[in-house]
Amino acid sequence: MSPILLALVPSQGPATGGNPVLLVGTGLTGATAVLFGTAPALSFTVQFDGAITAVAPPGTGTVQVTVVTASGTSNNLSYAYQAPVPPTILALVPPVGLAMGGLPVLIVGHGLSGATSVLFGSTPASNFTVLGDGAILAVSPAGSGTVSVTVTTPAGTSGGASYTYL
Repeated sequence: MSPILLALVPSQGPATGGNPVLLVGTGLTGATAVLFGTAPALSFTVQFDGAITAVAPPGTGTVQVTVVTASGTSNNLSYAYQAPVPPTILALVPPVGLAMGGLPVLIVGHGLSGATSVLFGSTPASNFTVLGDGAILAVSPAGSGTVSVTVTTPAGTSGGASYTYL
C-alpha cells in the first residue's frame, strides 16, 4: 500500500528553505525520498510509521510534497514558499543623540536578524550588533539635523525611523 500524507506542519516556509517540516501520515516507514515539487528535501528522518521530519529545500510558489517508499508514492499536499519580508523598525531608543555621534541606539523592530547594514541617513552606524530578530544595538555616527535610520538585511531595506541630532 502506498504511503498516505495527512498533514504538513507548517505548510509554508521561507523561499530560502532550511526550515523543518513535520509530515504526518501512514505508511511512511522506509521512505526513500521526500520531494518538495521536484526538489528533494535537504534531509529527512523517519520518526515512526506516521511521521517524518524533513528540511525544506529552497523554492518558490506553491509546490506539492510527496513521500516515496518501496510501496509507491504518497498523495500530495501543498507547501507554500513565502517571499522574504523586509525588516521593520518600530522604534529607536533614544530617538535623539549628540551631533558628535558615538551614542548607543537600540533599534526595535521585526526581521532584523542577518542585518548587513545600519544607516543614519546615508552614513553607516559606527558599529552595530544584532541582538536578535527584534533588536539591534547601533552606535550613532556624527551627524546633524533629522535623518532616517534604516536597516538592510538579505530580505531588503526597512522603512526609515527618524533620528534627531542635537
